[in-house]
This record gives sequence, C-alpha cells and structure tokens, in this order.
Amino acid sequence: MDILKISTDWAKSELVSTSFFIIIGVVFVMASFGFWQFGKTDLARAYIIPLLVAGAFLMIVGFGLFFTNKARITQFETAYNKDVSVLITSELERTESTLKEYNTIVFTSIPIIIVVCSLVIFFLNTPIWRASMISAIAMLAVILLIDGLAHARIDDYNKQLLQAKKELTK
Repeated sequence: MDILKISTDWAKSELVSTSFFIIIGVVFVMASFGFWQFGKTDLARAYIIPLLVAGAFLMIVGFGLFFTNKARITQFETAYNKDVSVLITSELERTESTLKEYNTIVFTSIPIIIVVCSLVIFFLNTPIWRASMISAIAMLAVILLIDGLAHARIDDYNKQLLQAKKELTK
C-alpha cells in the first residue's frame, strides 16, 4: 500500500473541496452586491451585510483550508522520506481527532444553530433579523454539505491509514 499516494490523493481531494467554500463565498458576496444595487424593499436591503459577512467567512475558511492542505502535500513527502511509521501514526492521530471534531461541531452544533436561527426567524420578524438568520442558515447549510463530504473522505482515509499501519507492523 502506497501511503504517500493515499495521503497526497486525500489532500488533493481536500483542495478541490475547499475551493467550493471559496466559490460559494464569492456567490454570497455577489448576492450581497446585487441586493445593494437592486434591492428596493427593506428585506432586500437587509440582506446586504449578512450575505457579505457570510461570504467573507466562507472565503476565509476556504482559503485557510486550501493553503493548509496544499502545504500538507509537500509535508507528506518529507515525512514519508524520513519515517513512514511516524507519518502513519501522526496522520492517524490527526484524522481521529478531526473525525471527533466533525461529530461534535458539524453534525451536532451546526444543526442546533440552524434550529435556533429558525426559531429566531419565527419570533423576531424584523427585516434585519430575518435576513441575518436566513443568511446564517444558508451559510451553515453550505458548511454542512461540504463538511459532510469531507467527513466521508477523511473517514475513508483513516481506514486506509489503519490498513497501512497493520501492513507495516507485519
């Protein structure tokens, strides 16, 4: 099993995935600009700032993850050339920690926040609150979608690392 190829393939897949944060962030910013230019109602004007903030947040997350994973590709090769077992062990620790974070943050906290935002929409019917909560729900839905796919990839990567560790100890 070529652990270097598996690791770099995982990181390259993450590069593609994180670029969707950037693309959707740009879409949010463009929508904000559209509401700024063409919004006539109070509700349409109320979307300007929330969509701008959500778009900027998604782009920051996307760029941060993109450059982190891009740097990882070269780090994998360096670590592989030094000691394969250390690479596998460190990646196993990282992936297991990340999987726990996904379960806590992505699959527990985000749905709860979406429910809270929905309740705020129900109880506070002013344009800025509605626009803010709908923008937050849209942003969180994007995060949930992209991170749900990333969770499946890192879970598969973790299983491949476990298999590589078994093969290495034989």
